[in-house]
Amino acid sequence: MSDAELVGYLRRCNQADNHRYADVAGRFGSEALLESHLPMLDLIDDLAQEWQTMDVADERYAGLTYALRVMVRAYTSAPF
Repeated sequence: MSDAELVGYLRRCNQADNHRYADVAGRFGSEALLESHLPMLDLIDDLAQEWQTMDVADERYAGLTYALRVMVRAYTSAPF
C-alpha cells in the first residue's frame, strides 16, 4: 500500500469512528463522549490533511509519514 493510500485509509477510519461517536451521542447524550478520543481523531485528521498537501521536500515529510503509518497500525494491527 502506498503512503497516499495509507493516509486515505486513515482518514476513512477516522470518519467511521466519528460516525460511531455521533451515534453514541444520539443514543446516550453528549455526556457519554466526555472521555472520548474525538479530539485526538480530529488532530490526526488535521495531520493527514496537511500531509496530503505537503511537498515531499518539506523537512517534516518523512517524520509525519512515519507517524501516520504508526497510527494506521492502530486500525490494522499490521506492520507496514
